[in-house]
Amino acid sequence: MTSLARLKFYATQPHACSYLPDEQATTLFLDPSQPMDVQVYAELSEIGFRRSGDHLYRPHCQRCTACIPARIPAEGIQLNRQQKRILKRNADLSVTSTRPAFTEEYYSLYATYIEQRHADGDMYPPSRDQFHTFLVRDLPFSRFYEFRLDGRLLALAVTDVLPNGLSAVYTFYDPREEKRSLGRYAILWQIGEASRLGLKAVYLGYWIKNCRKMNYKTEYRPIELLVNQRWIVLS
Repeated sequence: MTSLARLKFYATQPHACSYLPDEQATTLFLDPSQPMDVQVYAELSEIGFRRSGDHLYRPHCQRCTACIPARIPAEGIQLNRQQKRILKRNADLSVTSTRPAFTEEYYSLYATYIEQRHADGDMYPPSRDQFHTFLVRDLPFSRFYEFRLDGRLLALAVTDVLPNGLSAVYTFYDPREEKRSLGRYAILWQIGEASRLGLKAVYLGYWIKNCRKMNYKTEYRPIELLVNQRWIVLS
């Protein structure tokens, strides 16, 4: 175990919240000079930290506690009818694990996804530099999971393999394949992969009750939320 009390953290100045338009956000970052150690990362994930590029961070807002860390236990998932249909619908896809890299194929899919699905977000417009800084990091625990149909890339899940679970960093996919529900399928696949690897959970990032874009996270049951520094099961 690492003594987290010895680590240094820095807080940003308040800035516009990306999820709740009427709120100001503050973010707590691990000291960037701290090496990206997988054990430190795993321990910080237990108290709600996430990775973006080379940084580990957590919301640290003064007036708002809407961002609640969420994770799905790798064992005991209770599939609903929609999730069973999604698994069946995507049974023809092959999944390959590879190290993070920049390719025009990856970037083309990412740019199309951002332009068509998130043109109202702070990641629009996409750029090669943004893609590289956000997702293409040379970290030993980071993986690109490619979802392909007959060789064609349909989705890519950027995932960190930690001692305590899989951290779902970001997933993007072909918007034309809407009927496949590729974003939901990528989560279901990662739950199965975490179970196969003998890991505890899939860390999904933050759930915000009043943010419509976050609603999909509570479709997976059981799900655990970090409330008052304790992981509790949402039934």
